[in-house]
This record gives sequence, structure tokens and C-alpha cells, in this order.
Amino acid sequence: MQGQDAISVEGLTTRPLTRDAVPAWQDLHEAVERADRTGEHVGPAELAEALADPKLDLQQDSLALWEGPRMVAYAVLHTPHGAVDAARFGADAAVHPDWRRRGIGTRLVTWLAARAKDRYAADTELSALTGELLLDGKAGDEGLRKLAEKCGFTPVRWWFFMKHPLKEIEEPRPAPDGTRLVPYDTPYDDATRQAHNDAFRDHWDFARFDTADWQTWVTGVSAFRPAMSRLLVAGDEVVAYLLAEENEADTAATGSRDCHVGYLGTRRDWRGRGAAPALLSDLLRAAADAGYDTASLTVDTANPSGALGFYEQTGFVADRESVTYARPL
Repeated sequence: MQGQDAISVEGLTTRPLTRDAVPAWQDLHEAVERADRTGEHVGPAELAEALADPKLDLQQDSLALWEGPRMVAYAVLHTPHGAVDAARFGADAAVHPDWRRRGIGTRLVTWLAARAKDRYAADTELSALTGELLLDGKAGDEGLRKLAEKCGFTPVRWWFFMKHPLKEIEEPRPAPDGTRLVPYDTPYDDATRQAHNDAFRDHWDFARFDTADWQTWVTGVSAFRPAMSRLLVAGDEVVAYLLAEENEADTAATGSRDCHVGYLGTRRDWRGRGAAPALLSDLLRAAADAGYDTASLTVDTANPSGALGFYEQTGFVADRESVTYARPL
């Protein structure tokens, strides 16, 4: 199955995603959330930023199905630039609840797999690694589970979205000897990127961030909150970092402000010295003082650094669970 013409459904037209499709794309996301209750809310700024990714080929790696002016399904393939242990292609897709159980989901997954195989074969660095296509979704979603099983996927990873109520906050933790805690500032941006690439290189599905990807997906997004982010610095080196985000669409939908820990990491040589506890305790107190209702983060339940237990001890509680399915290319 190749190209946009491969997705043919009576009564629907197919074309790549474009920036002027953002309002209809958001409407589709909202319809999916009302039906599936994933707890994930997406705003127009986030969608526009996704389409503006300079490494995303919208003509080749995205499509949307339309019923007149209404978007009823979409799919986007994300190529894992900088992959280290395996070339895991990300698949972002959804079908409007009114159009489910008509085979559209299966066709989208088949199209995504074909595009991933093409991208994989054309990239000599990626094709030297094991290739996989990933699907993510809410744990316990039977529709997703059945689709994944039908299309040859198996569950490989589980994730907890955890929240802290910001009611009882422990005393501040001291920064490790030889470090100083500073607010995030742009002169530290590249040093923070380098710290991240060191901190996560032993984690599942790690891909190195180059400068373009870092500024596109991390410190350049509208959700990034520099004032809530903090770093631990030794000399000129960032040895640990916490980068905070705020999802305005989530605030609008729930009426509750959440300070999300988007990235928290410690360079491998600095692990075990209390860097992450120092950063997190400072963030929790700052978030409470800034008027946030909760703090949150997402953790891999099989994280090799023991992060899940640490977050539980810090007062975070699992709020919902998601699952990642994988299929070989």
C-alpha cells in the first residue's frame, strides 16, 4: 500500500495535512477525547508546532481523511532521527468515533507501516539498526488492543502519568557538592541538550537530539516554561536539569493548572548524588508558590534508573497508564 491513494474510503477525500487544517484537526482530537477519555488535550498551538517540524515531510508522511470540511481521520509518521539502539518510527493516528469499525484504522496502520519501511530503507544509518513501528495509546483500550493485535503489534512498554497534589511538600533537598542550582536560561540551552543526550543514552527508545530537534520539540515549544525550569551546574557543565511545561489546552478543559515535568535527567557520572531530588523538590515548592494546582510527569515503568520508585516516594501518584505496541519493519 503506497501513497495517498492507498487510503480509499467511499464518501471521503484524502490529502496531506497542512497548516490550514489545524482547526479541523483540533476538532477531531476533541471528538476522540470525548469518546476515549485518555486525559490528553491538544491545543491549536501544539498542532501547528507539530506541522512546522522542519524534518517532517508533510506531503509524504502525513494524511487526513475528510468528509467535506470535517476531518474524520489522520495519520502522521515520525522518523527517529538520531536513533541509537533501534530505529523506532512513531505513528500518530486517530479515527473519529463516528467512523470507527469501518476498517479505516487498519488502513491507516498499513499505510504507516509502508511509509516507515520506505523511510527505513532509504536511510543508511537507520537501516543499520533494527527497525520497528510503534503505536501508543491508553492502557485498557480494547479497540486499540484489537487493532494492534490484528496488525501484528505486541505490547512492549507501559507508562504511568503521575500527579503530585502540591499539598504536602517535603523540605528542600540540598544540591550535590560542587554544583549550584540555577534557573534555566538560553545561554545554557546547548549544554542542557548535551546533558540530556548523556543522561538518556541507556534508556529505551533513546534518540539523540541535535540542535534543530531540541529547539523544535523541547525548548522551542509554546508549552515550555523557562521560569519553572531549573538546572544544576558544575563549572560550565550542566550536570542535571528539569524542564517544565504547561499545557494550556489541558487547563482550559479541566480548569486546573498543572506544571508538567517534561524532562528530568542527570548525567551518568553524577547519578546517585541527589541531583534529581534537589531539582524536583525545588520545582514542587516553586509550582505551589506560582499557583499551580498539581505537578505531573510521565515515567517508563521499566526505567533503568529506578525513577518510578523515586517519584512515588516524592509524593507522585499514578493517575493513568498508557501502553506502547511495537511491530518489526
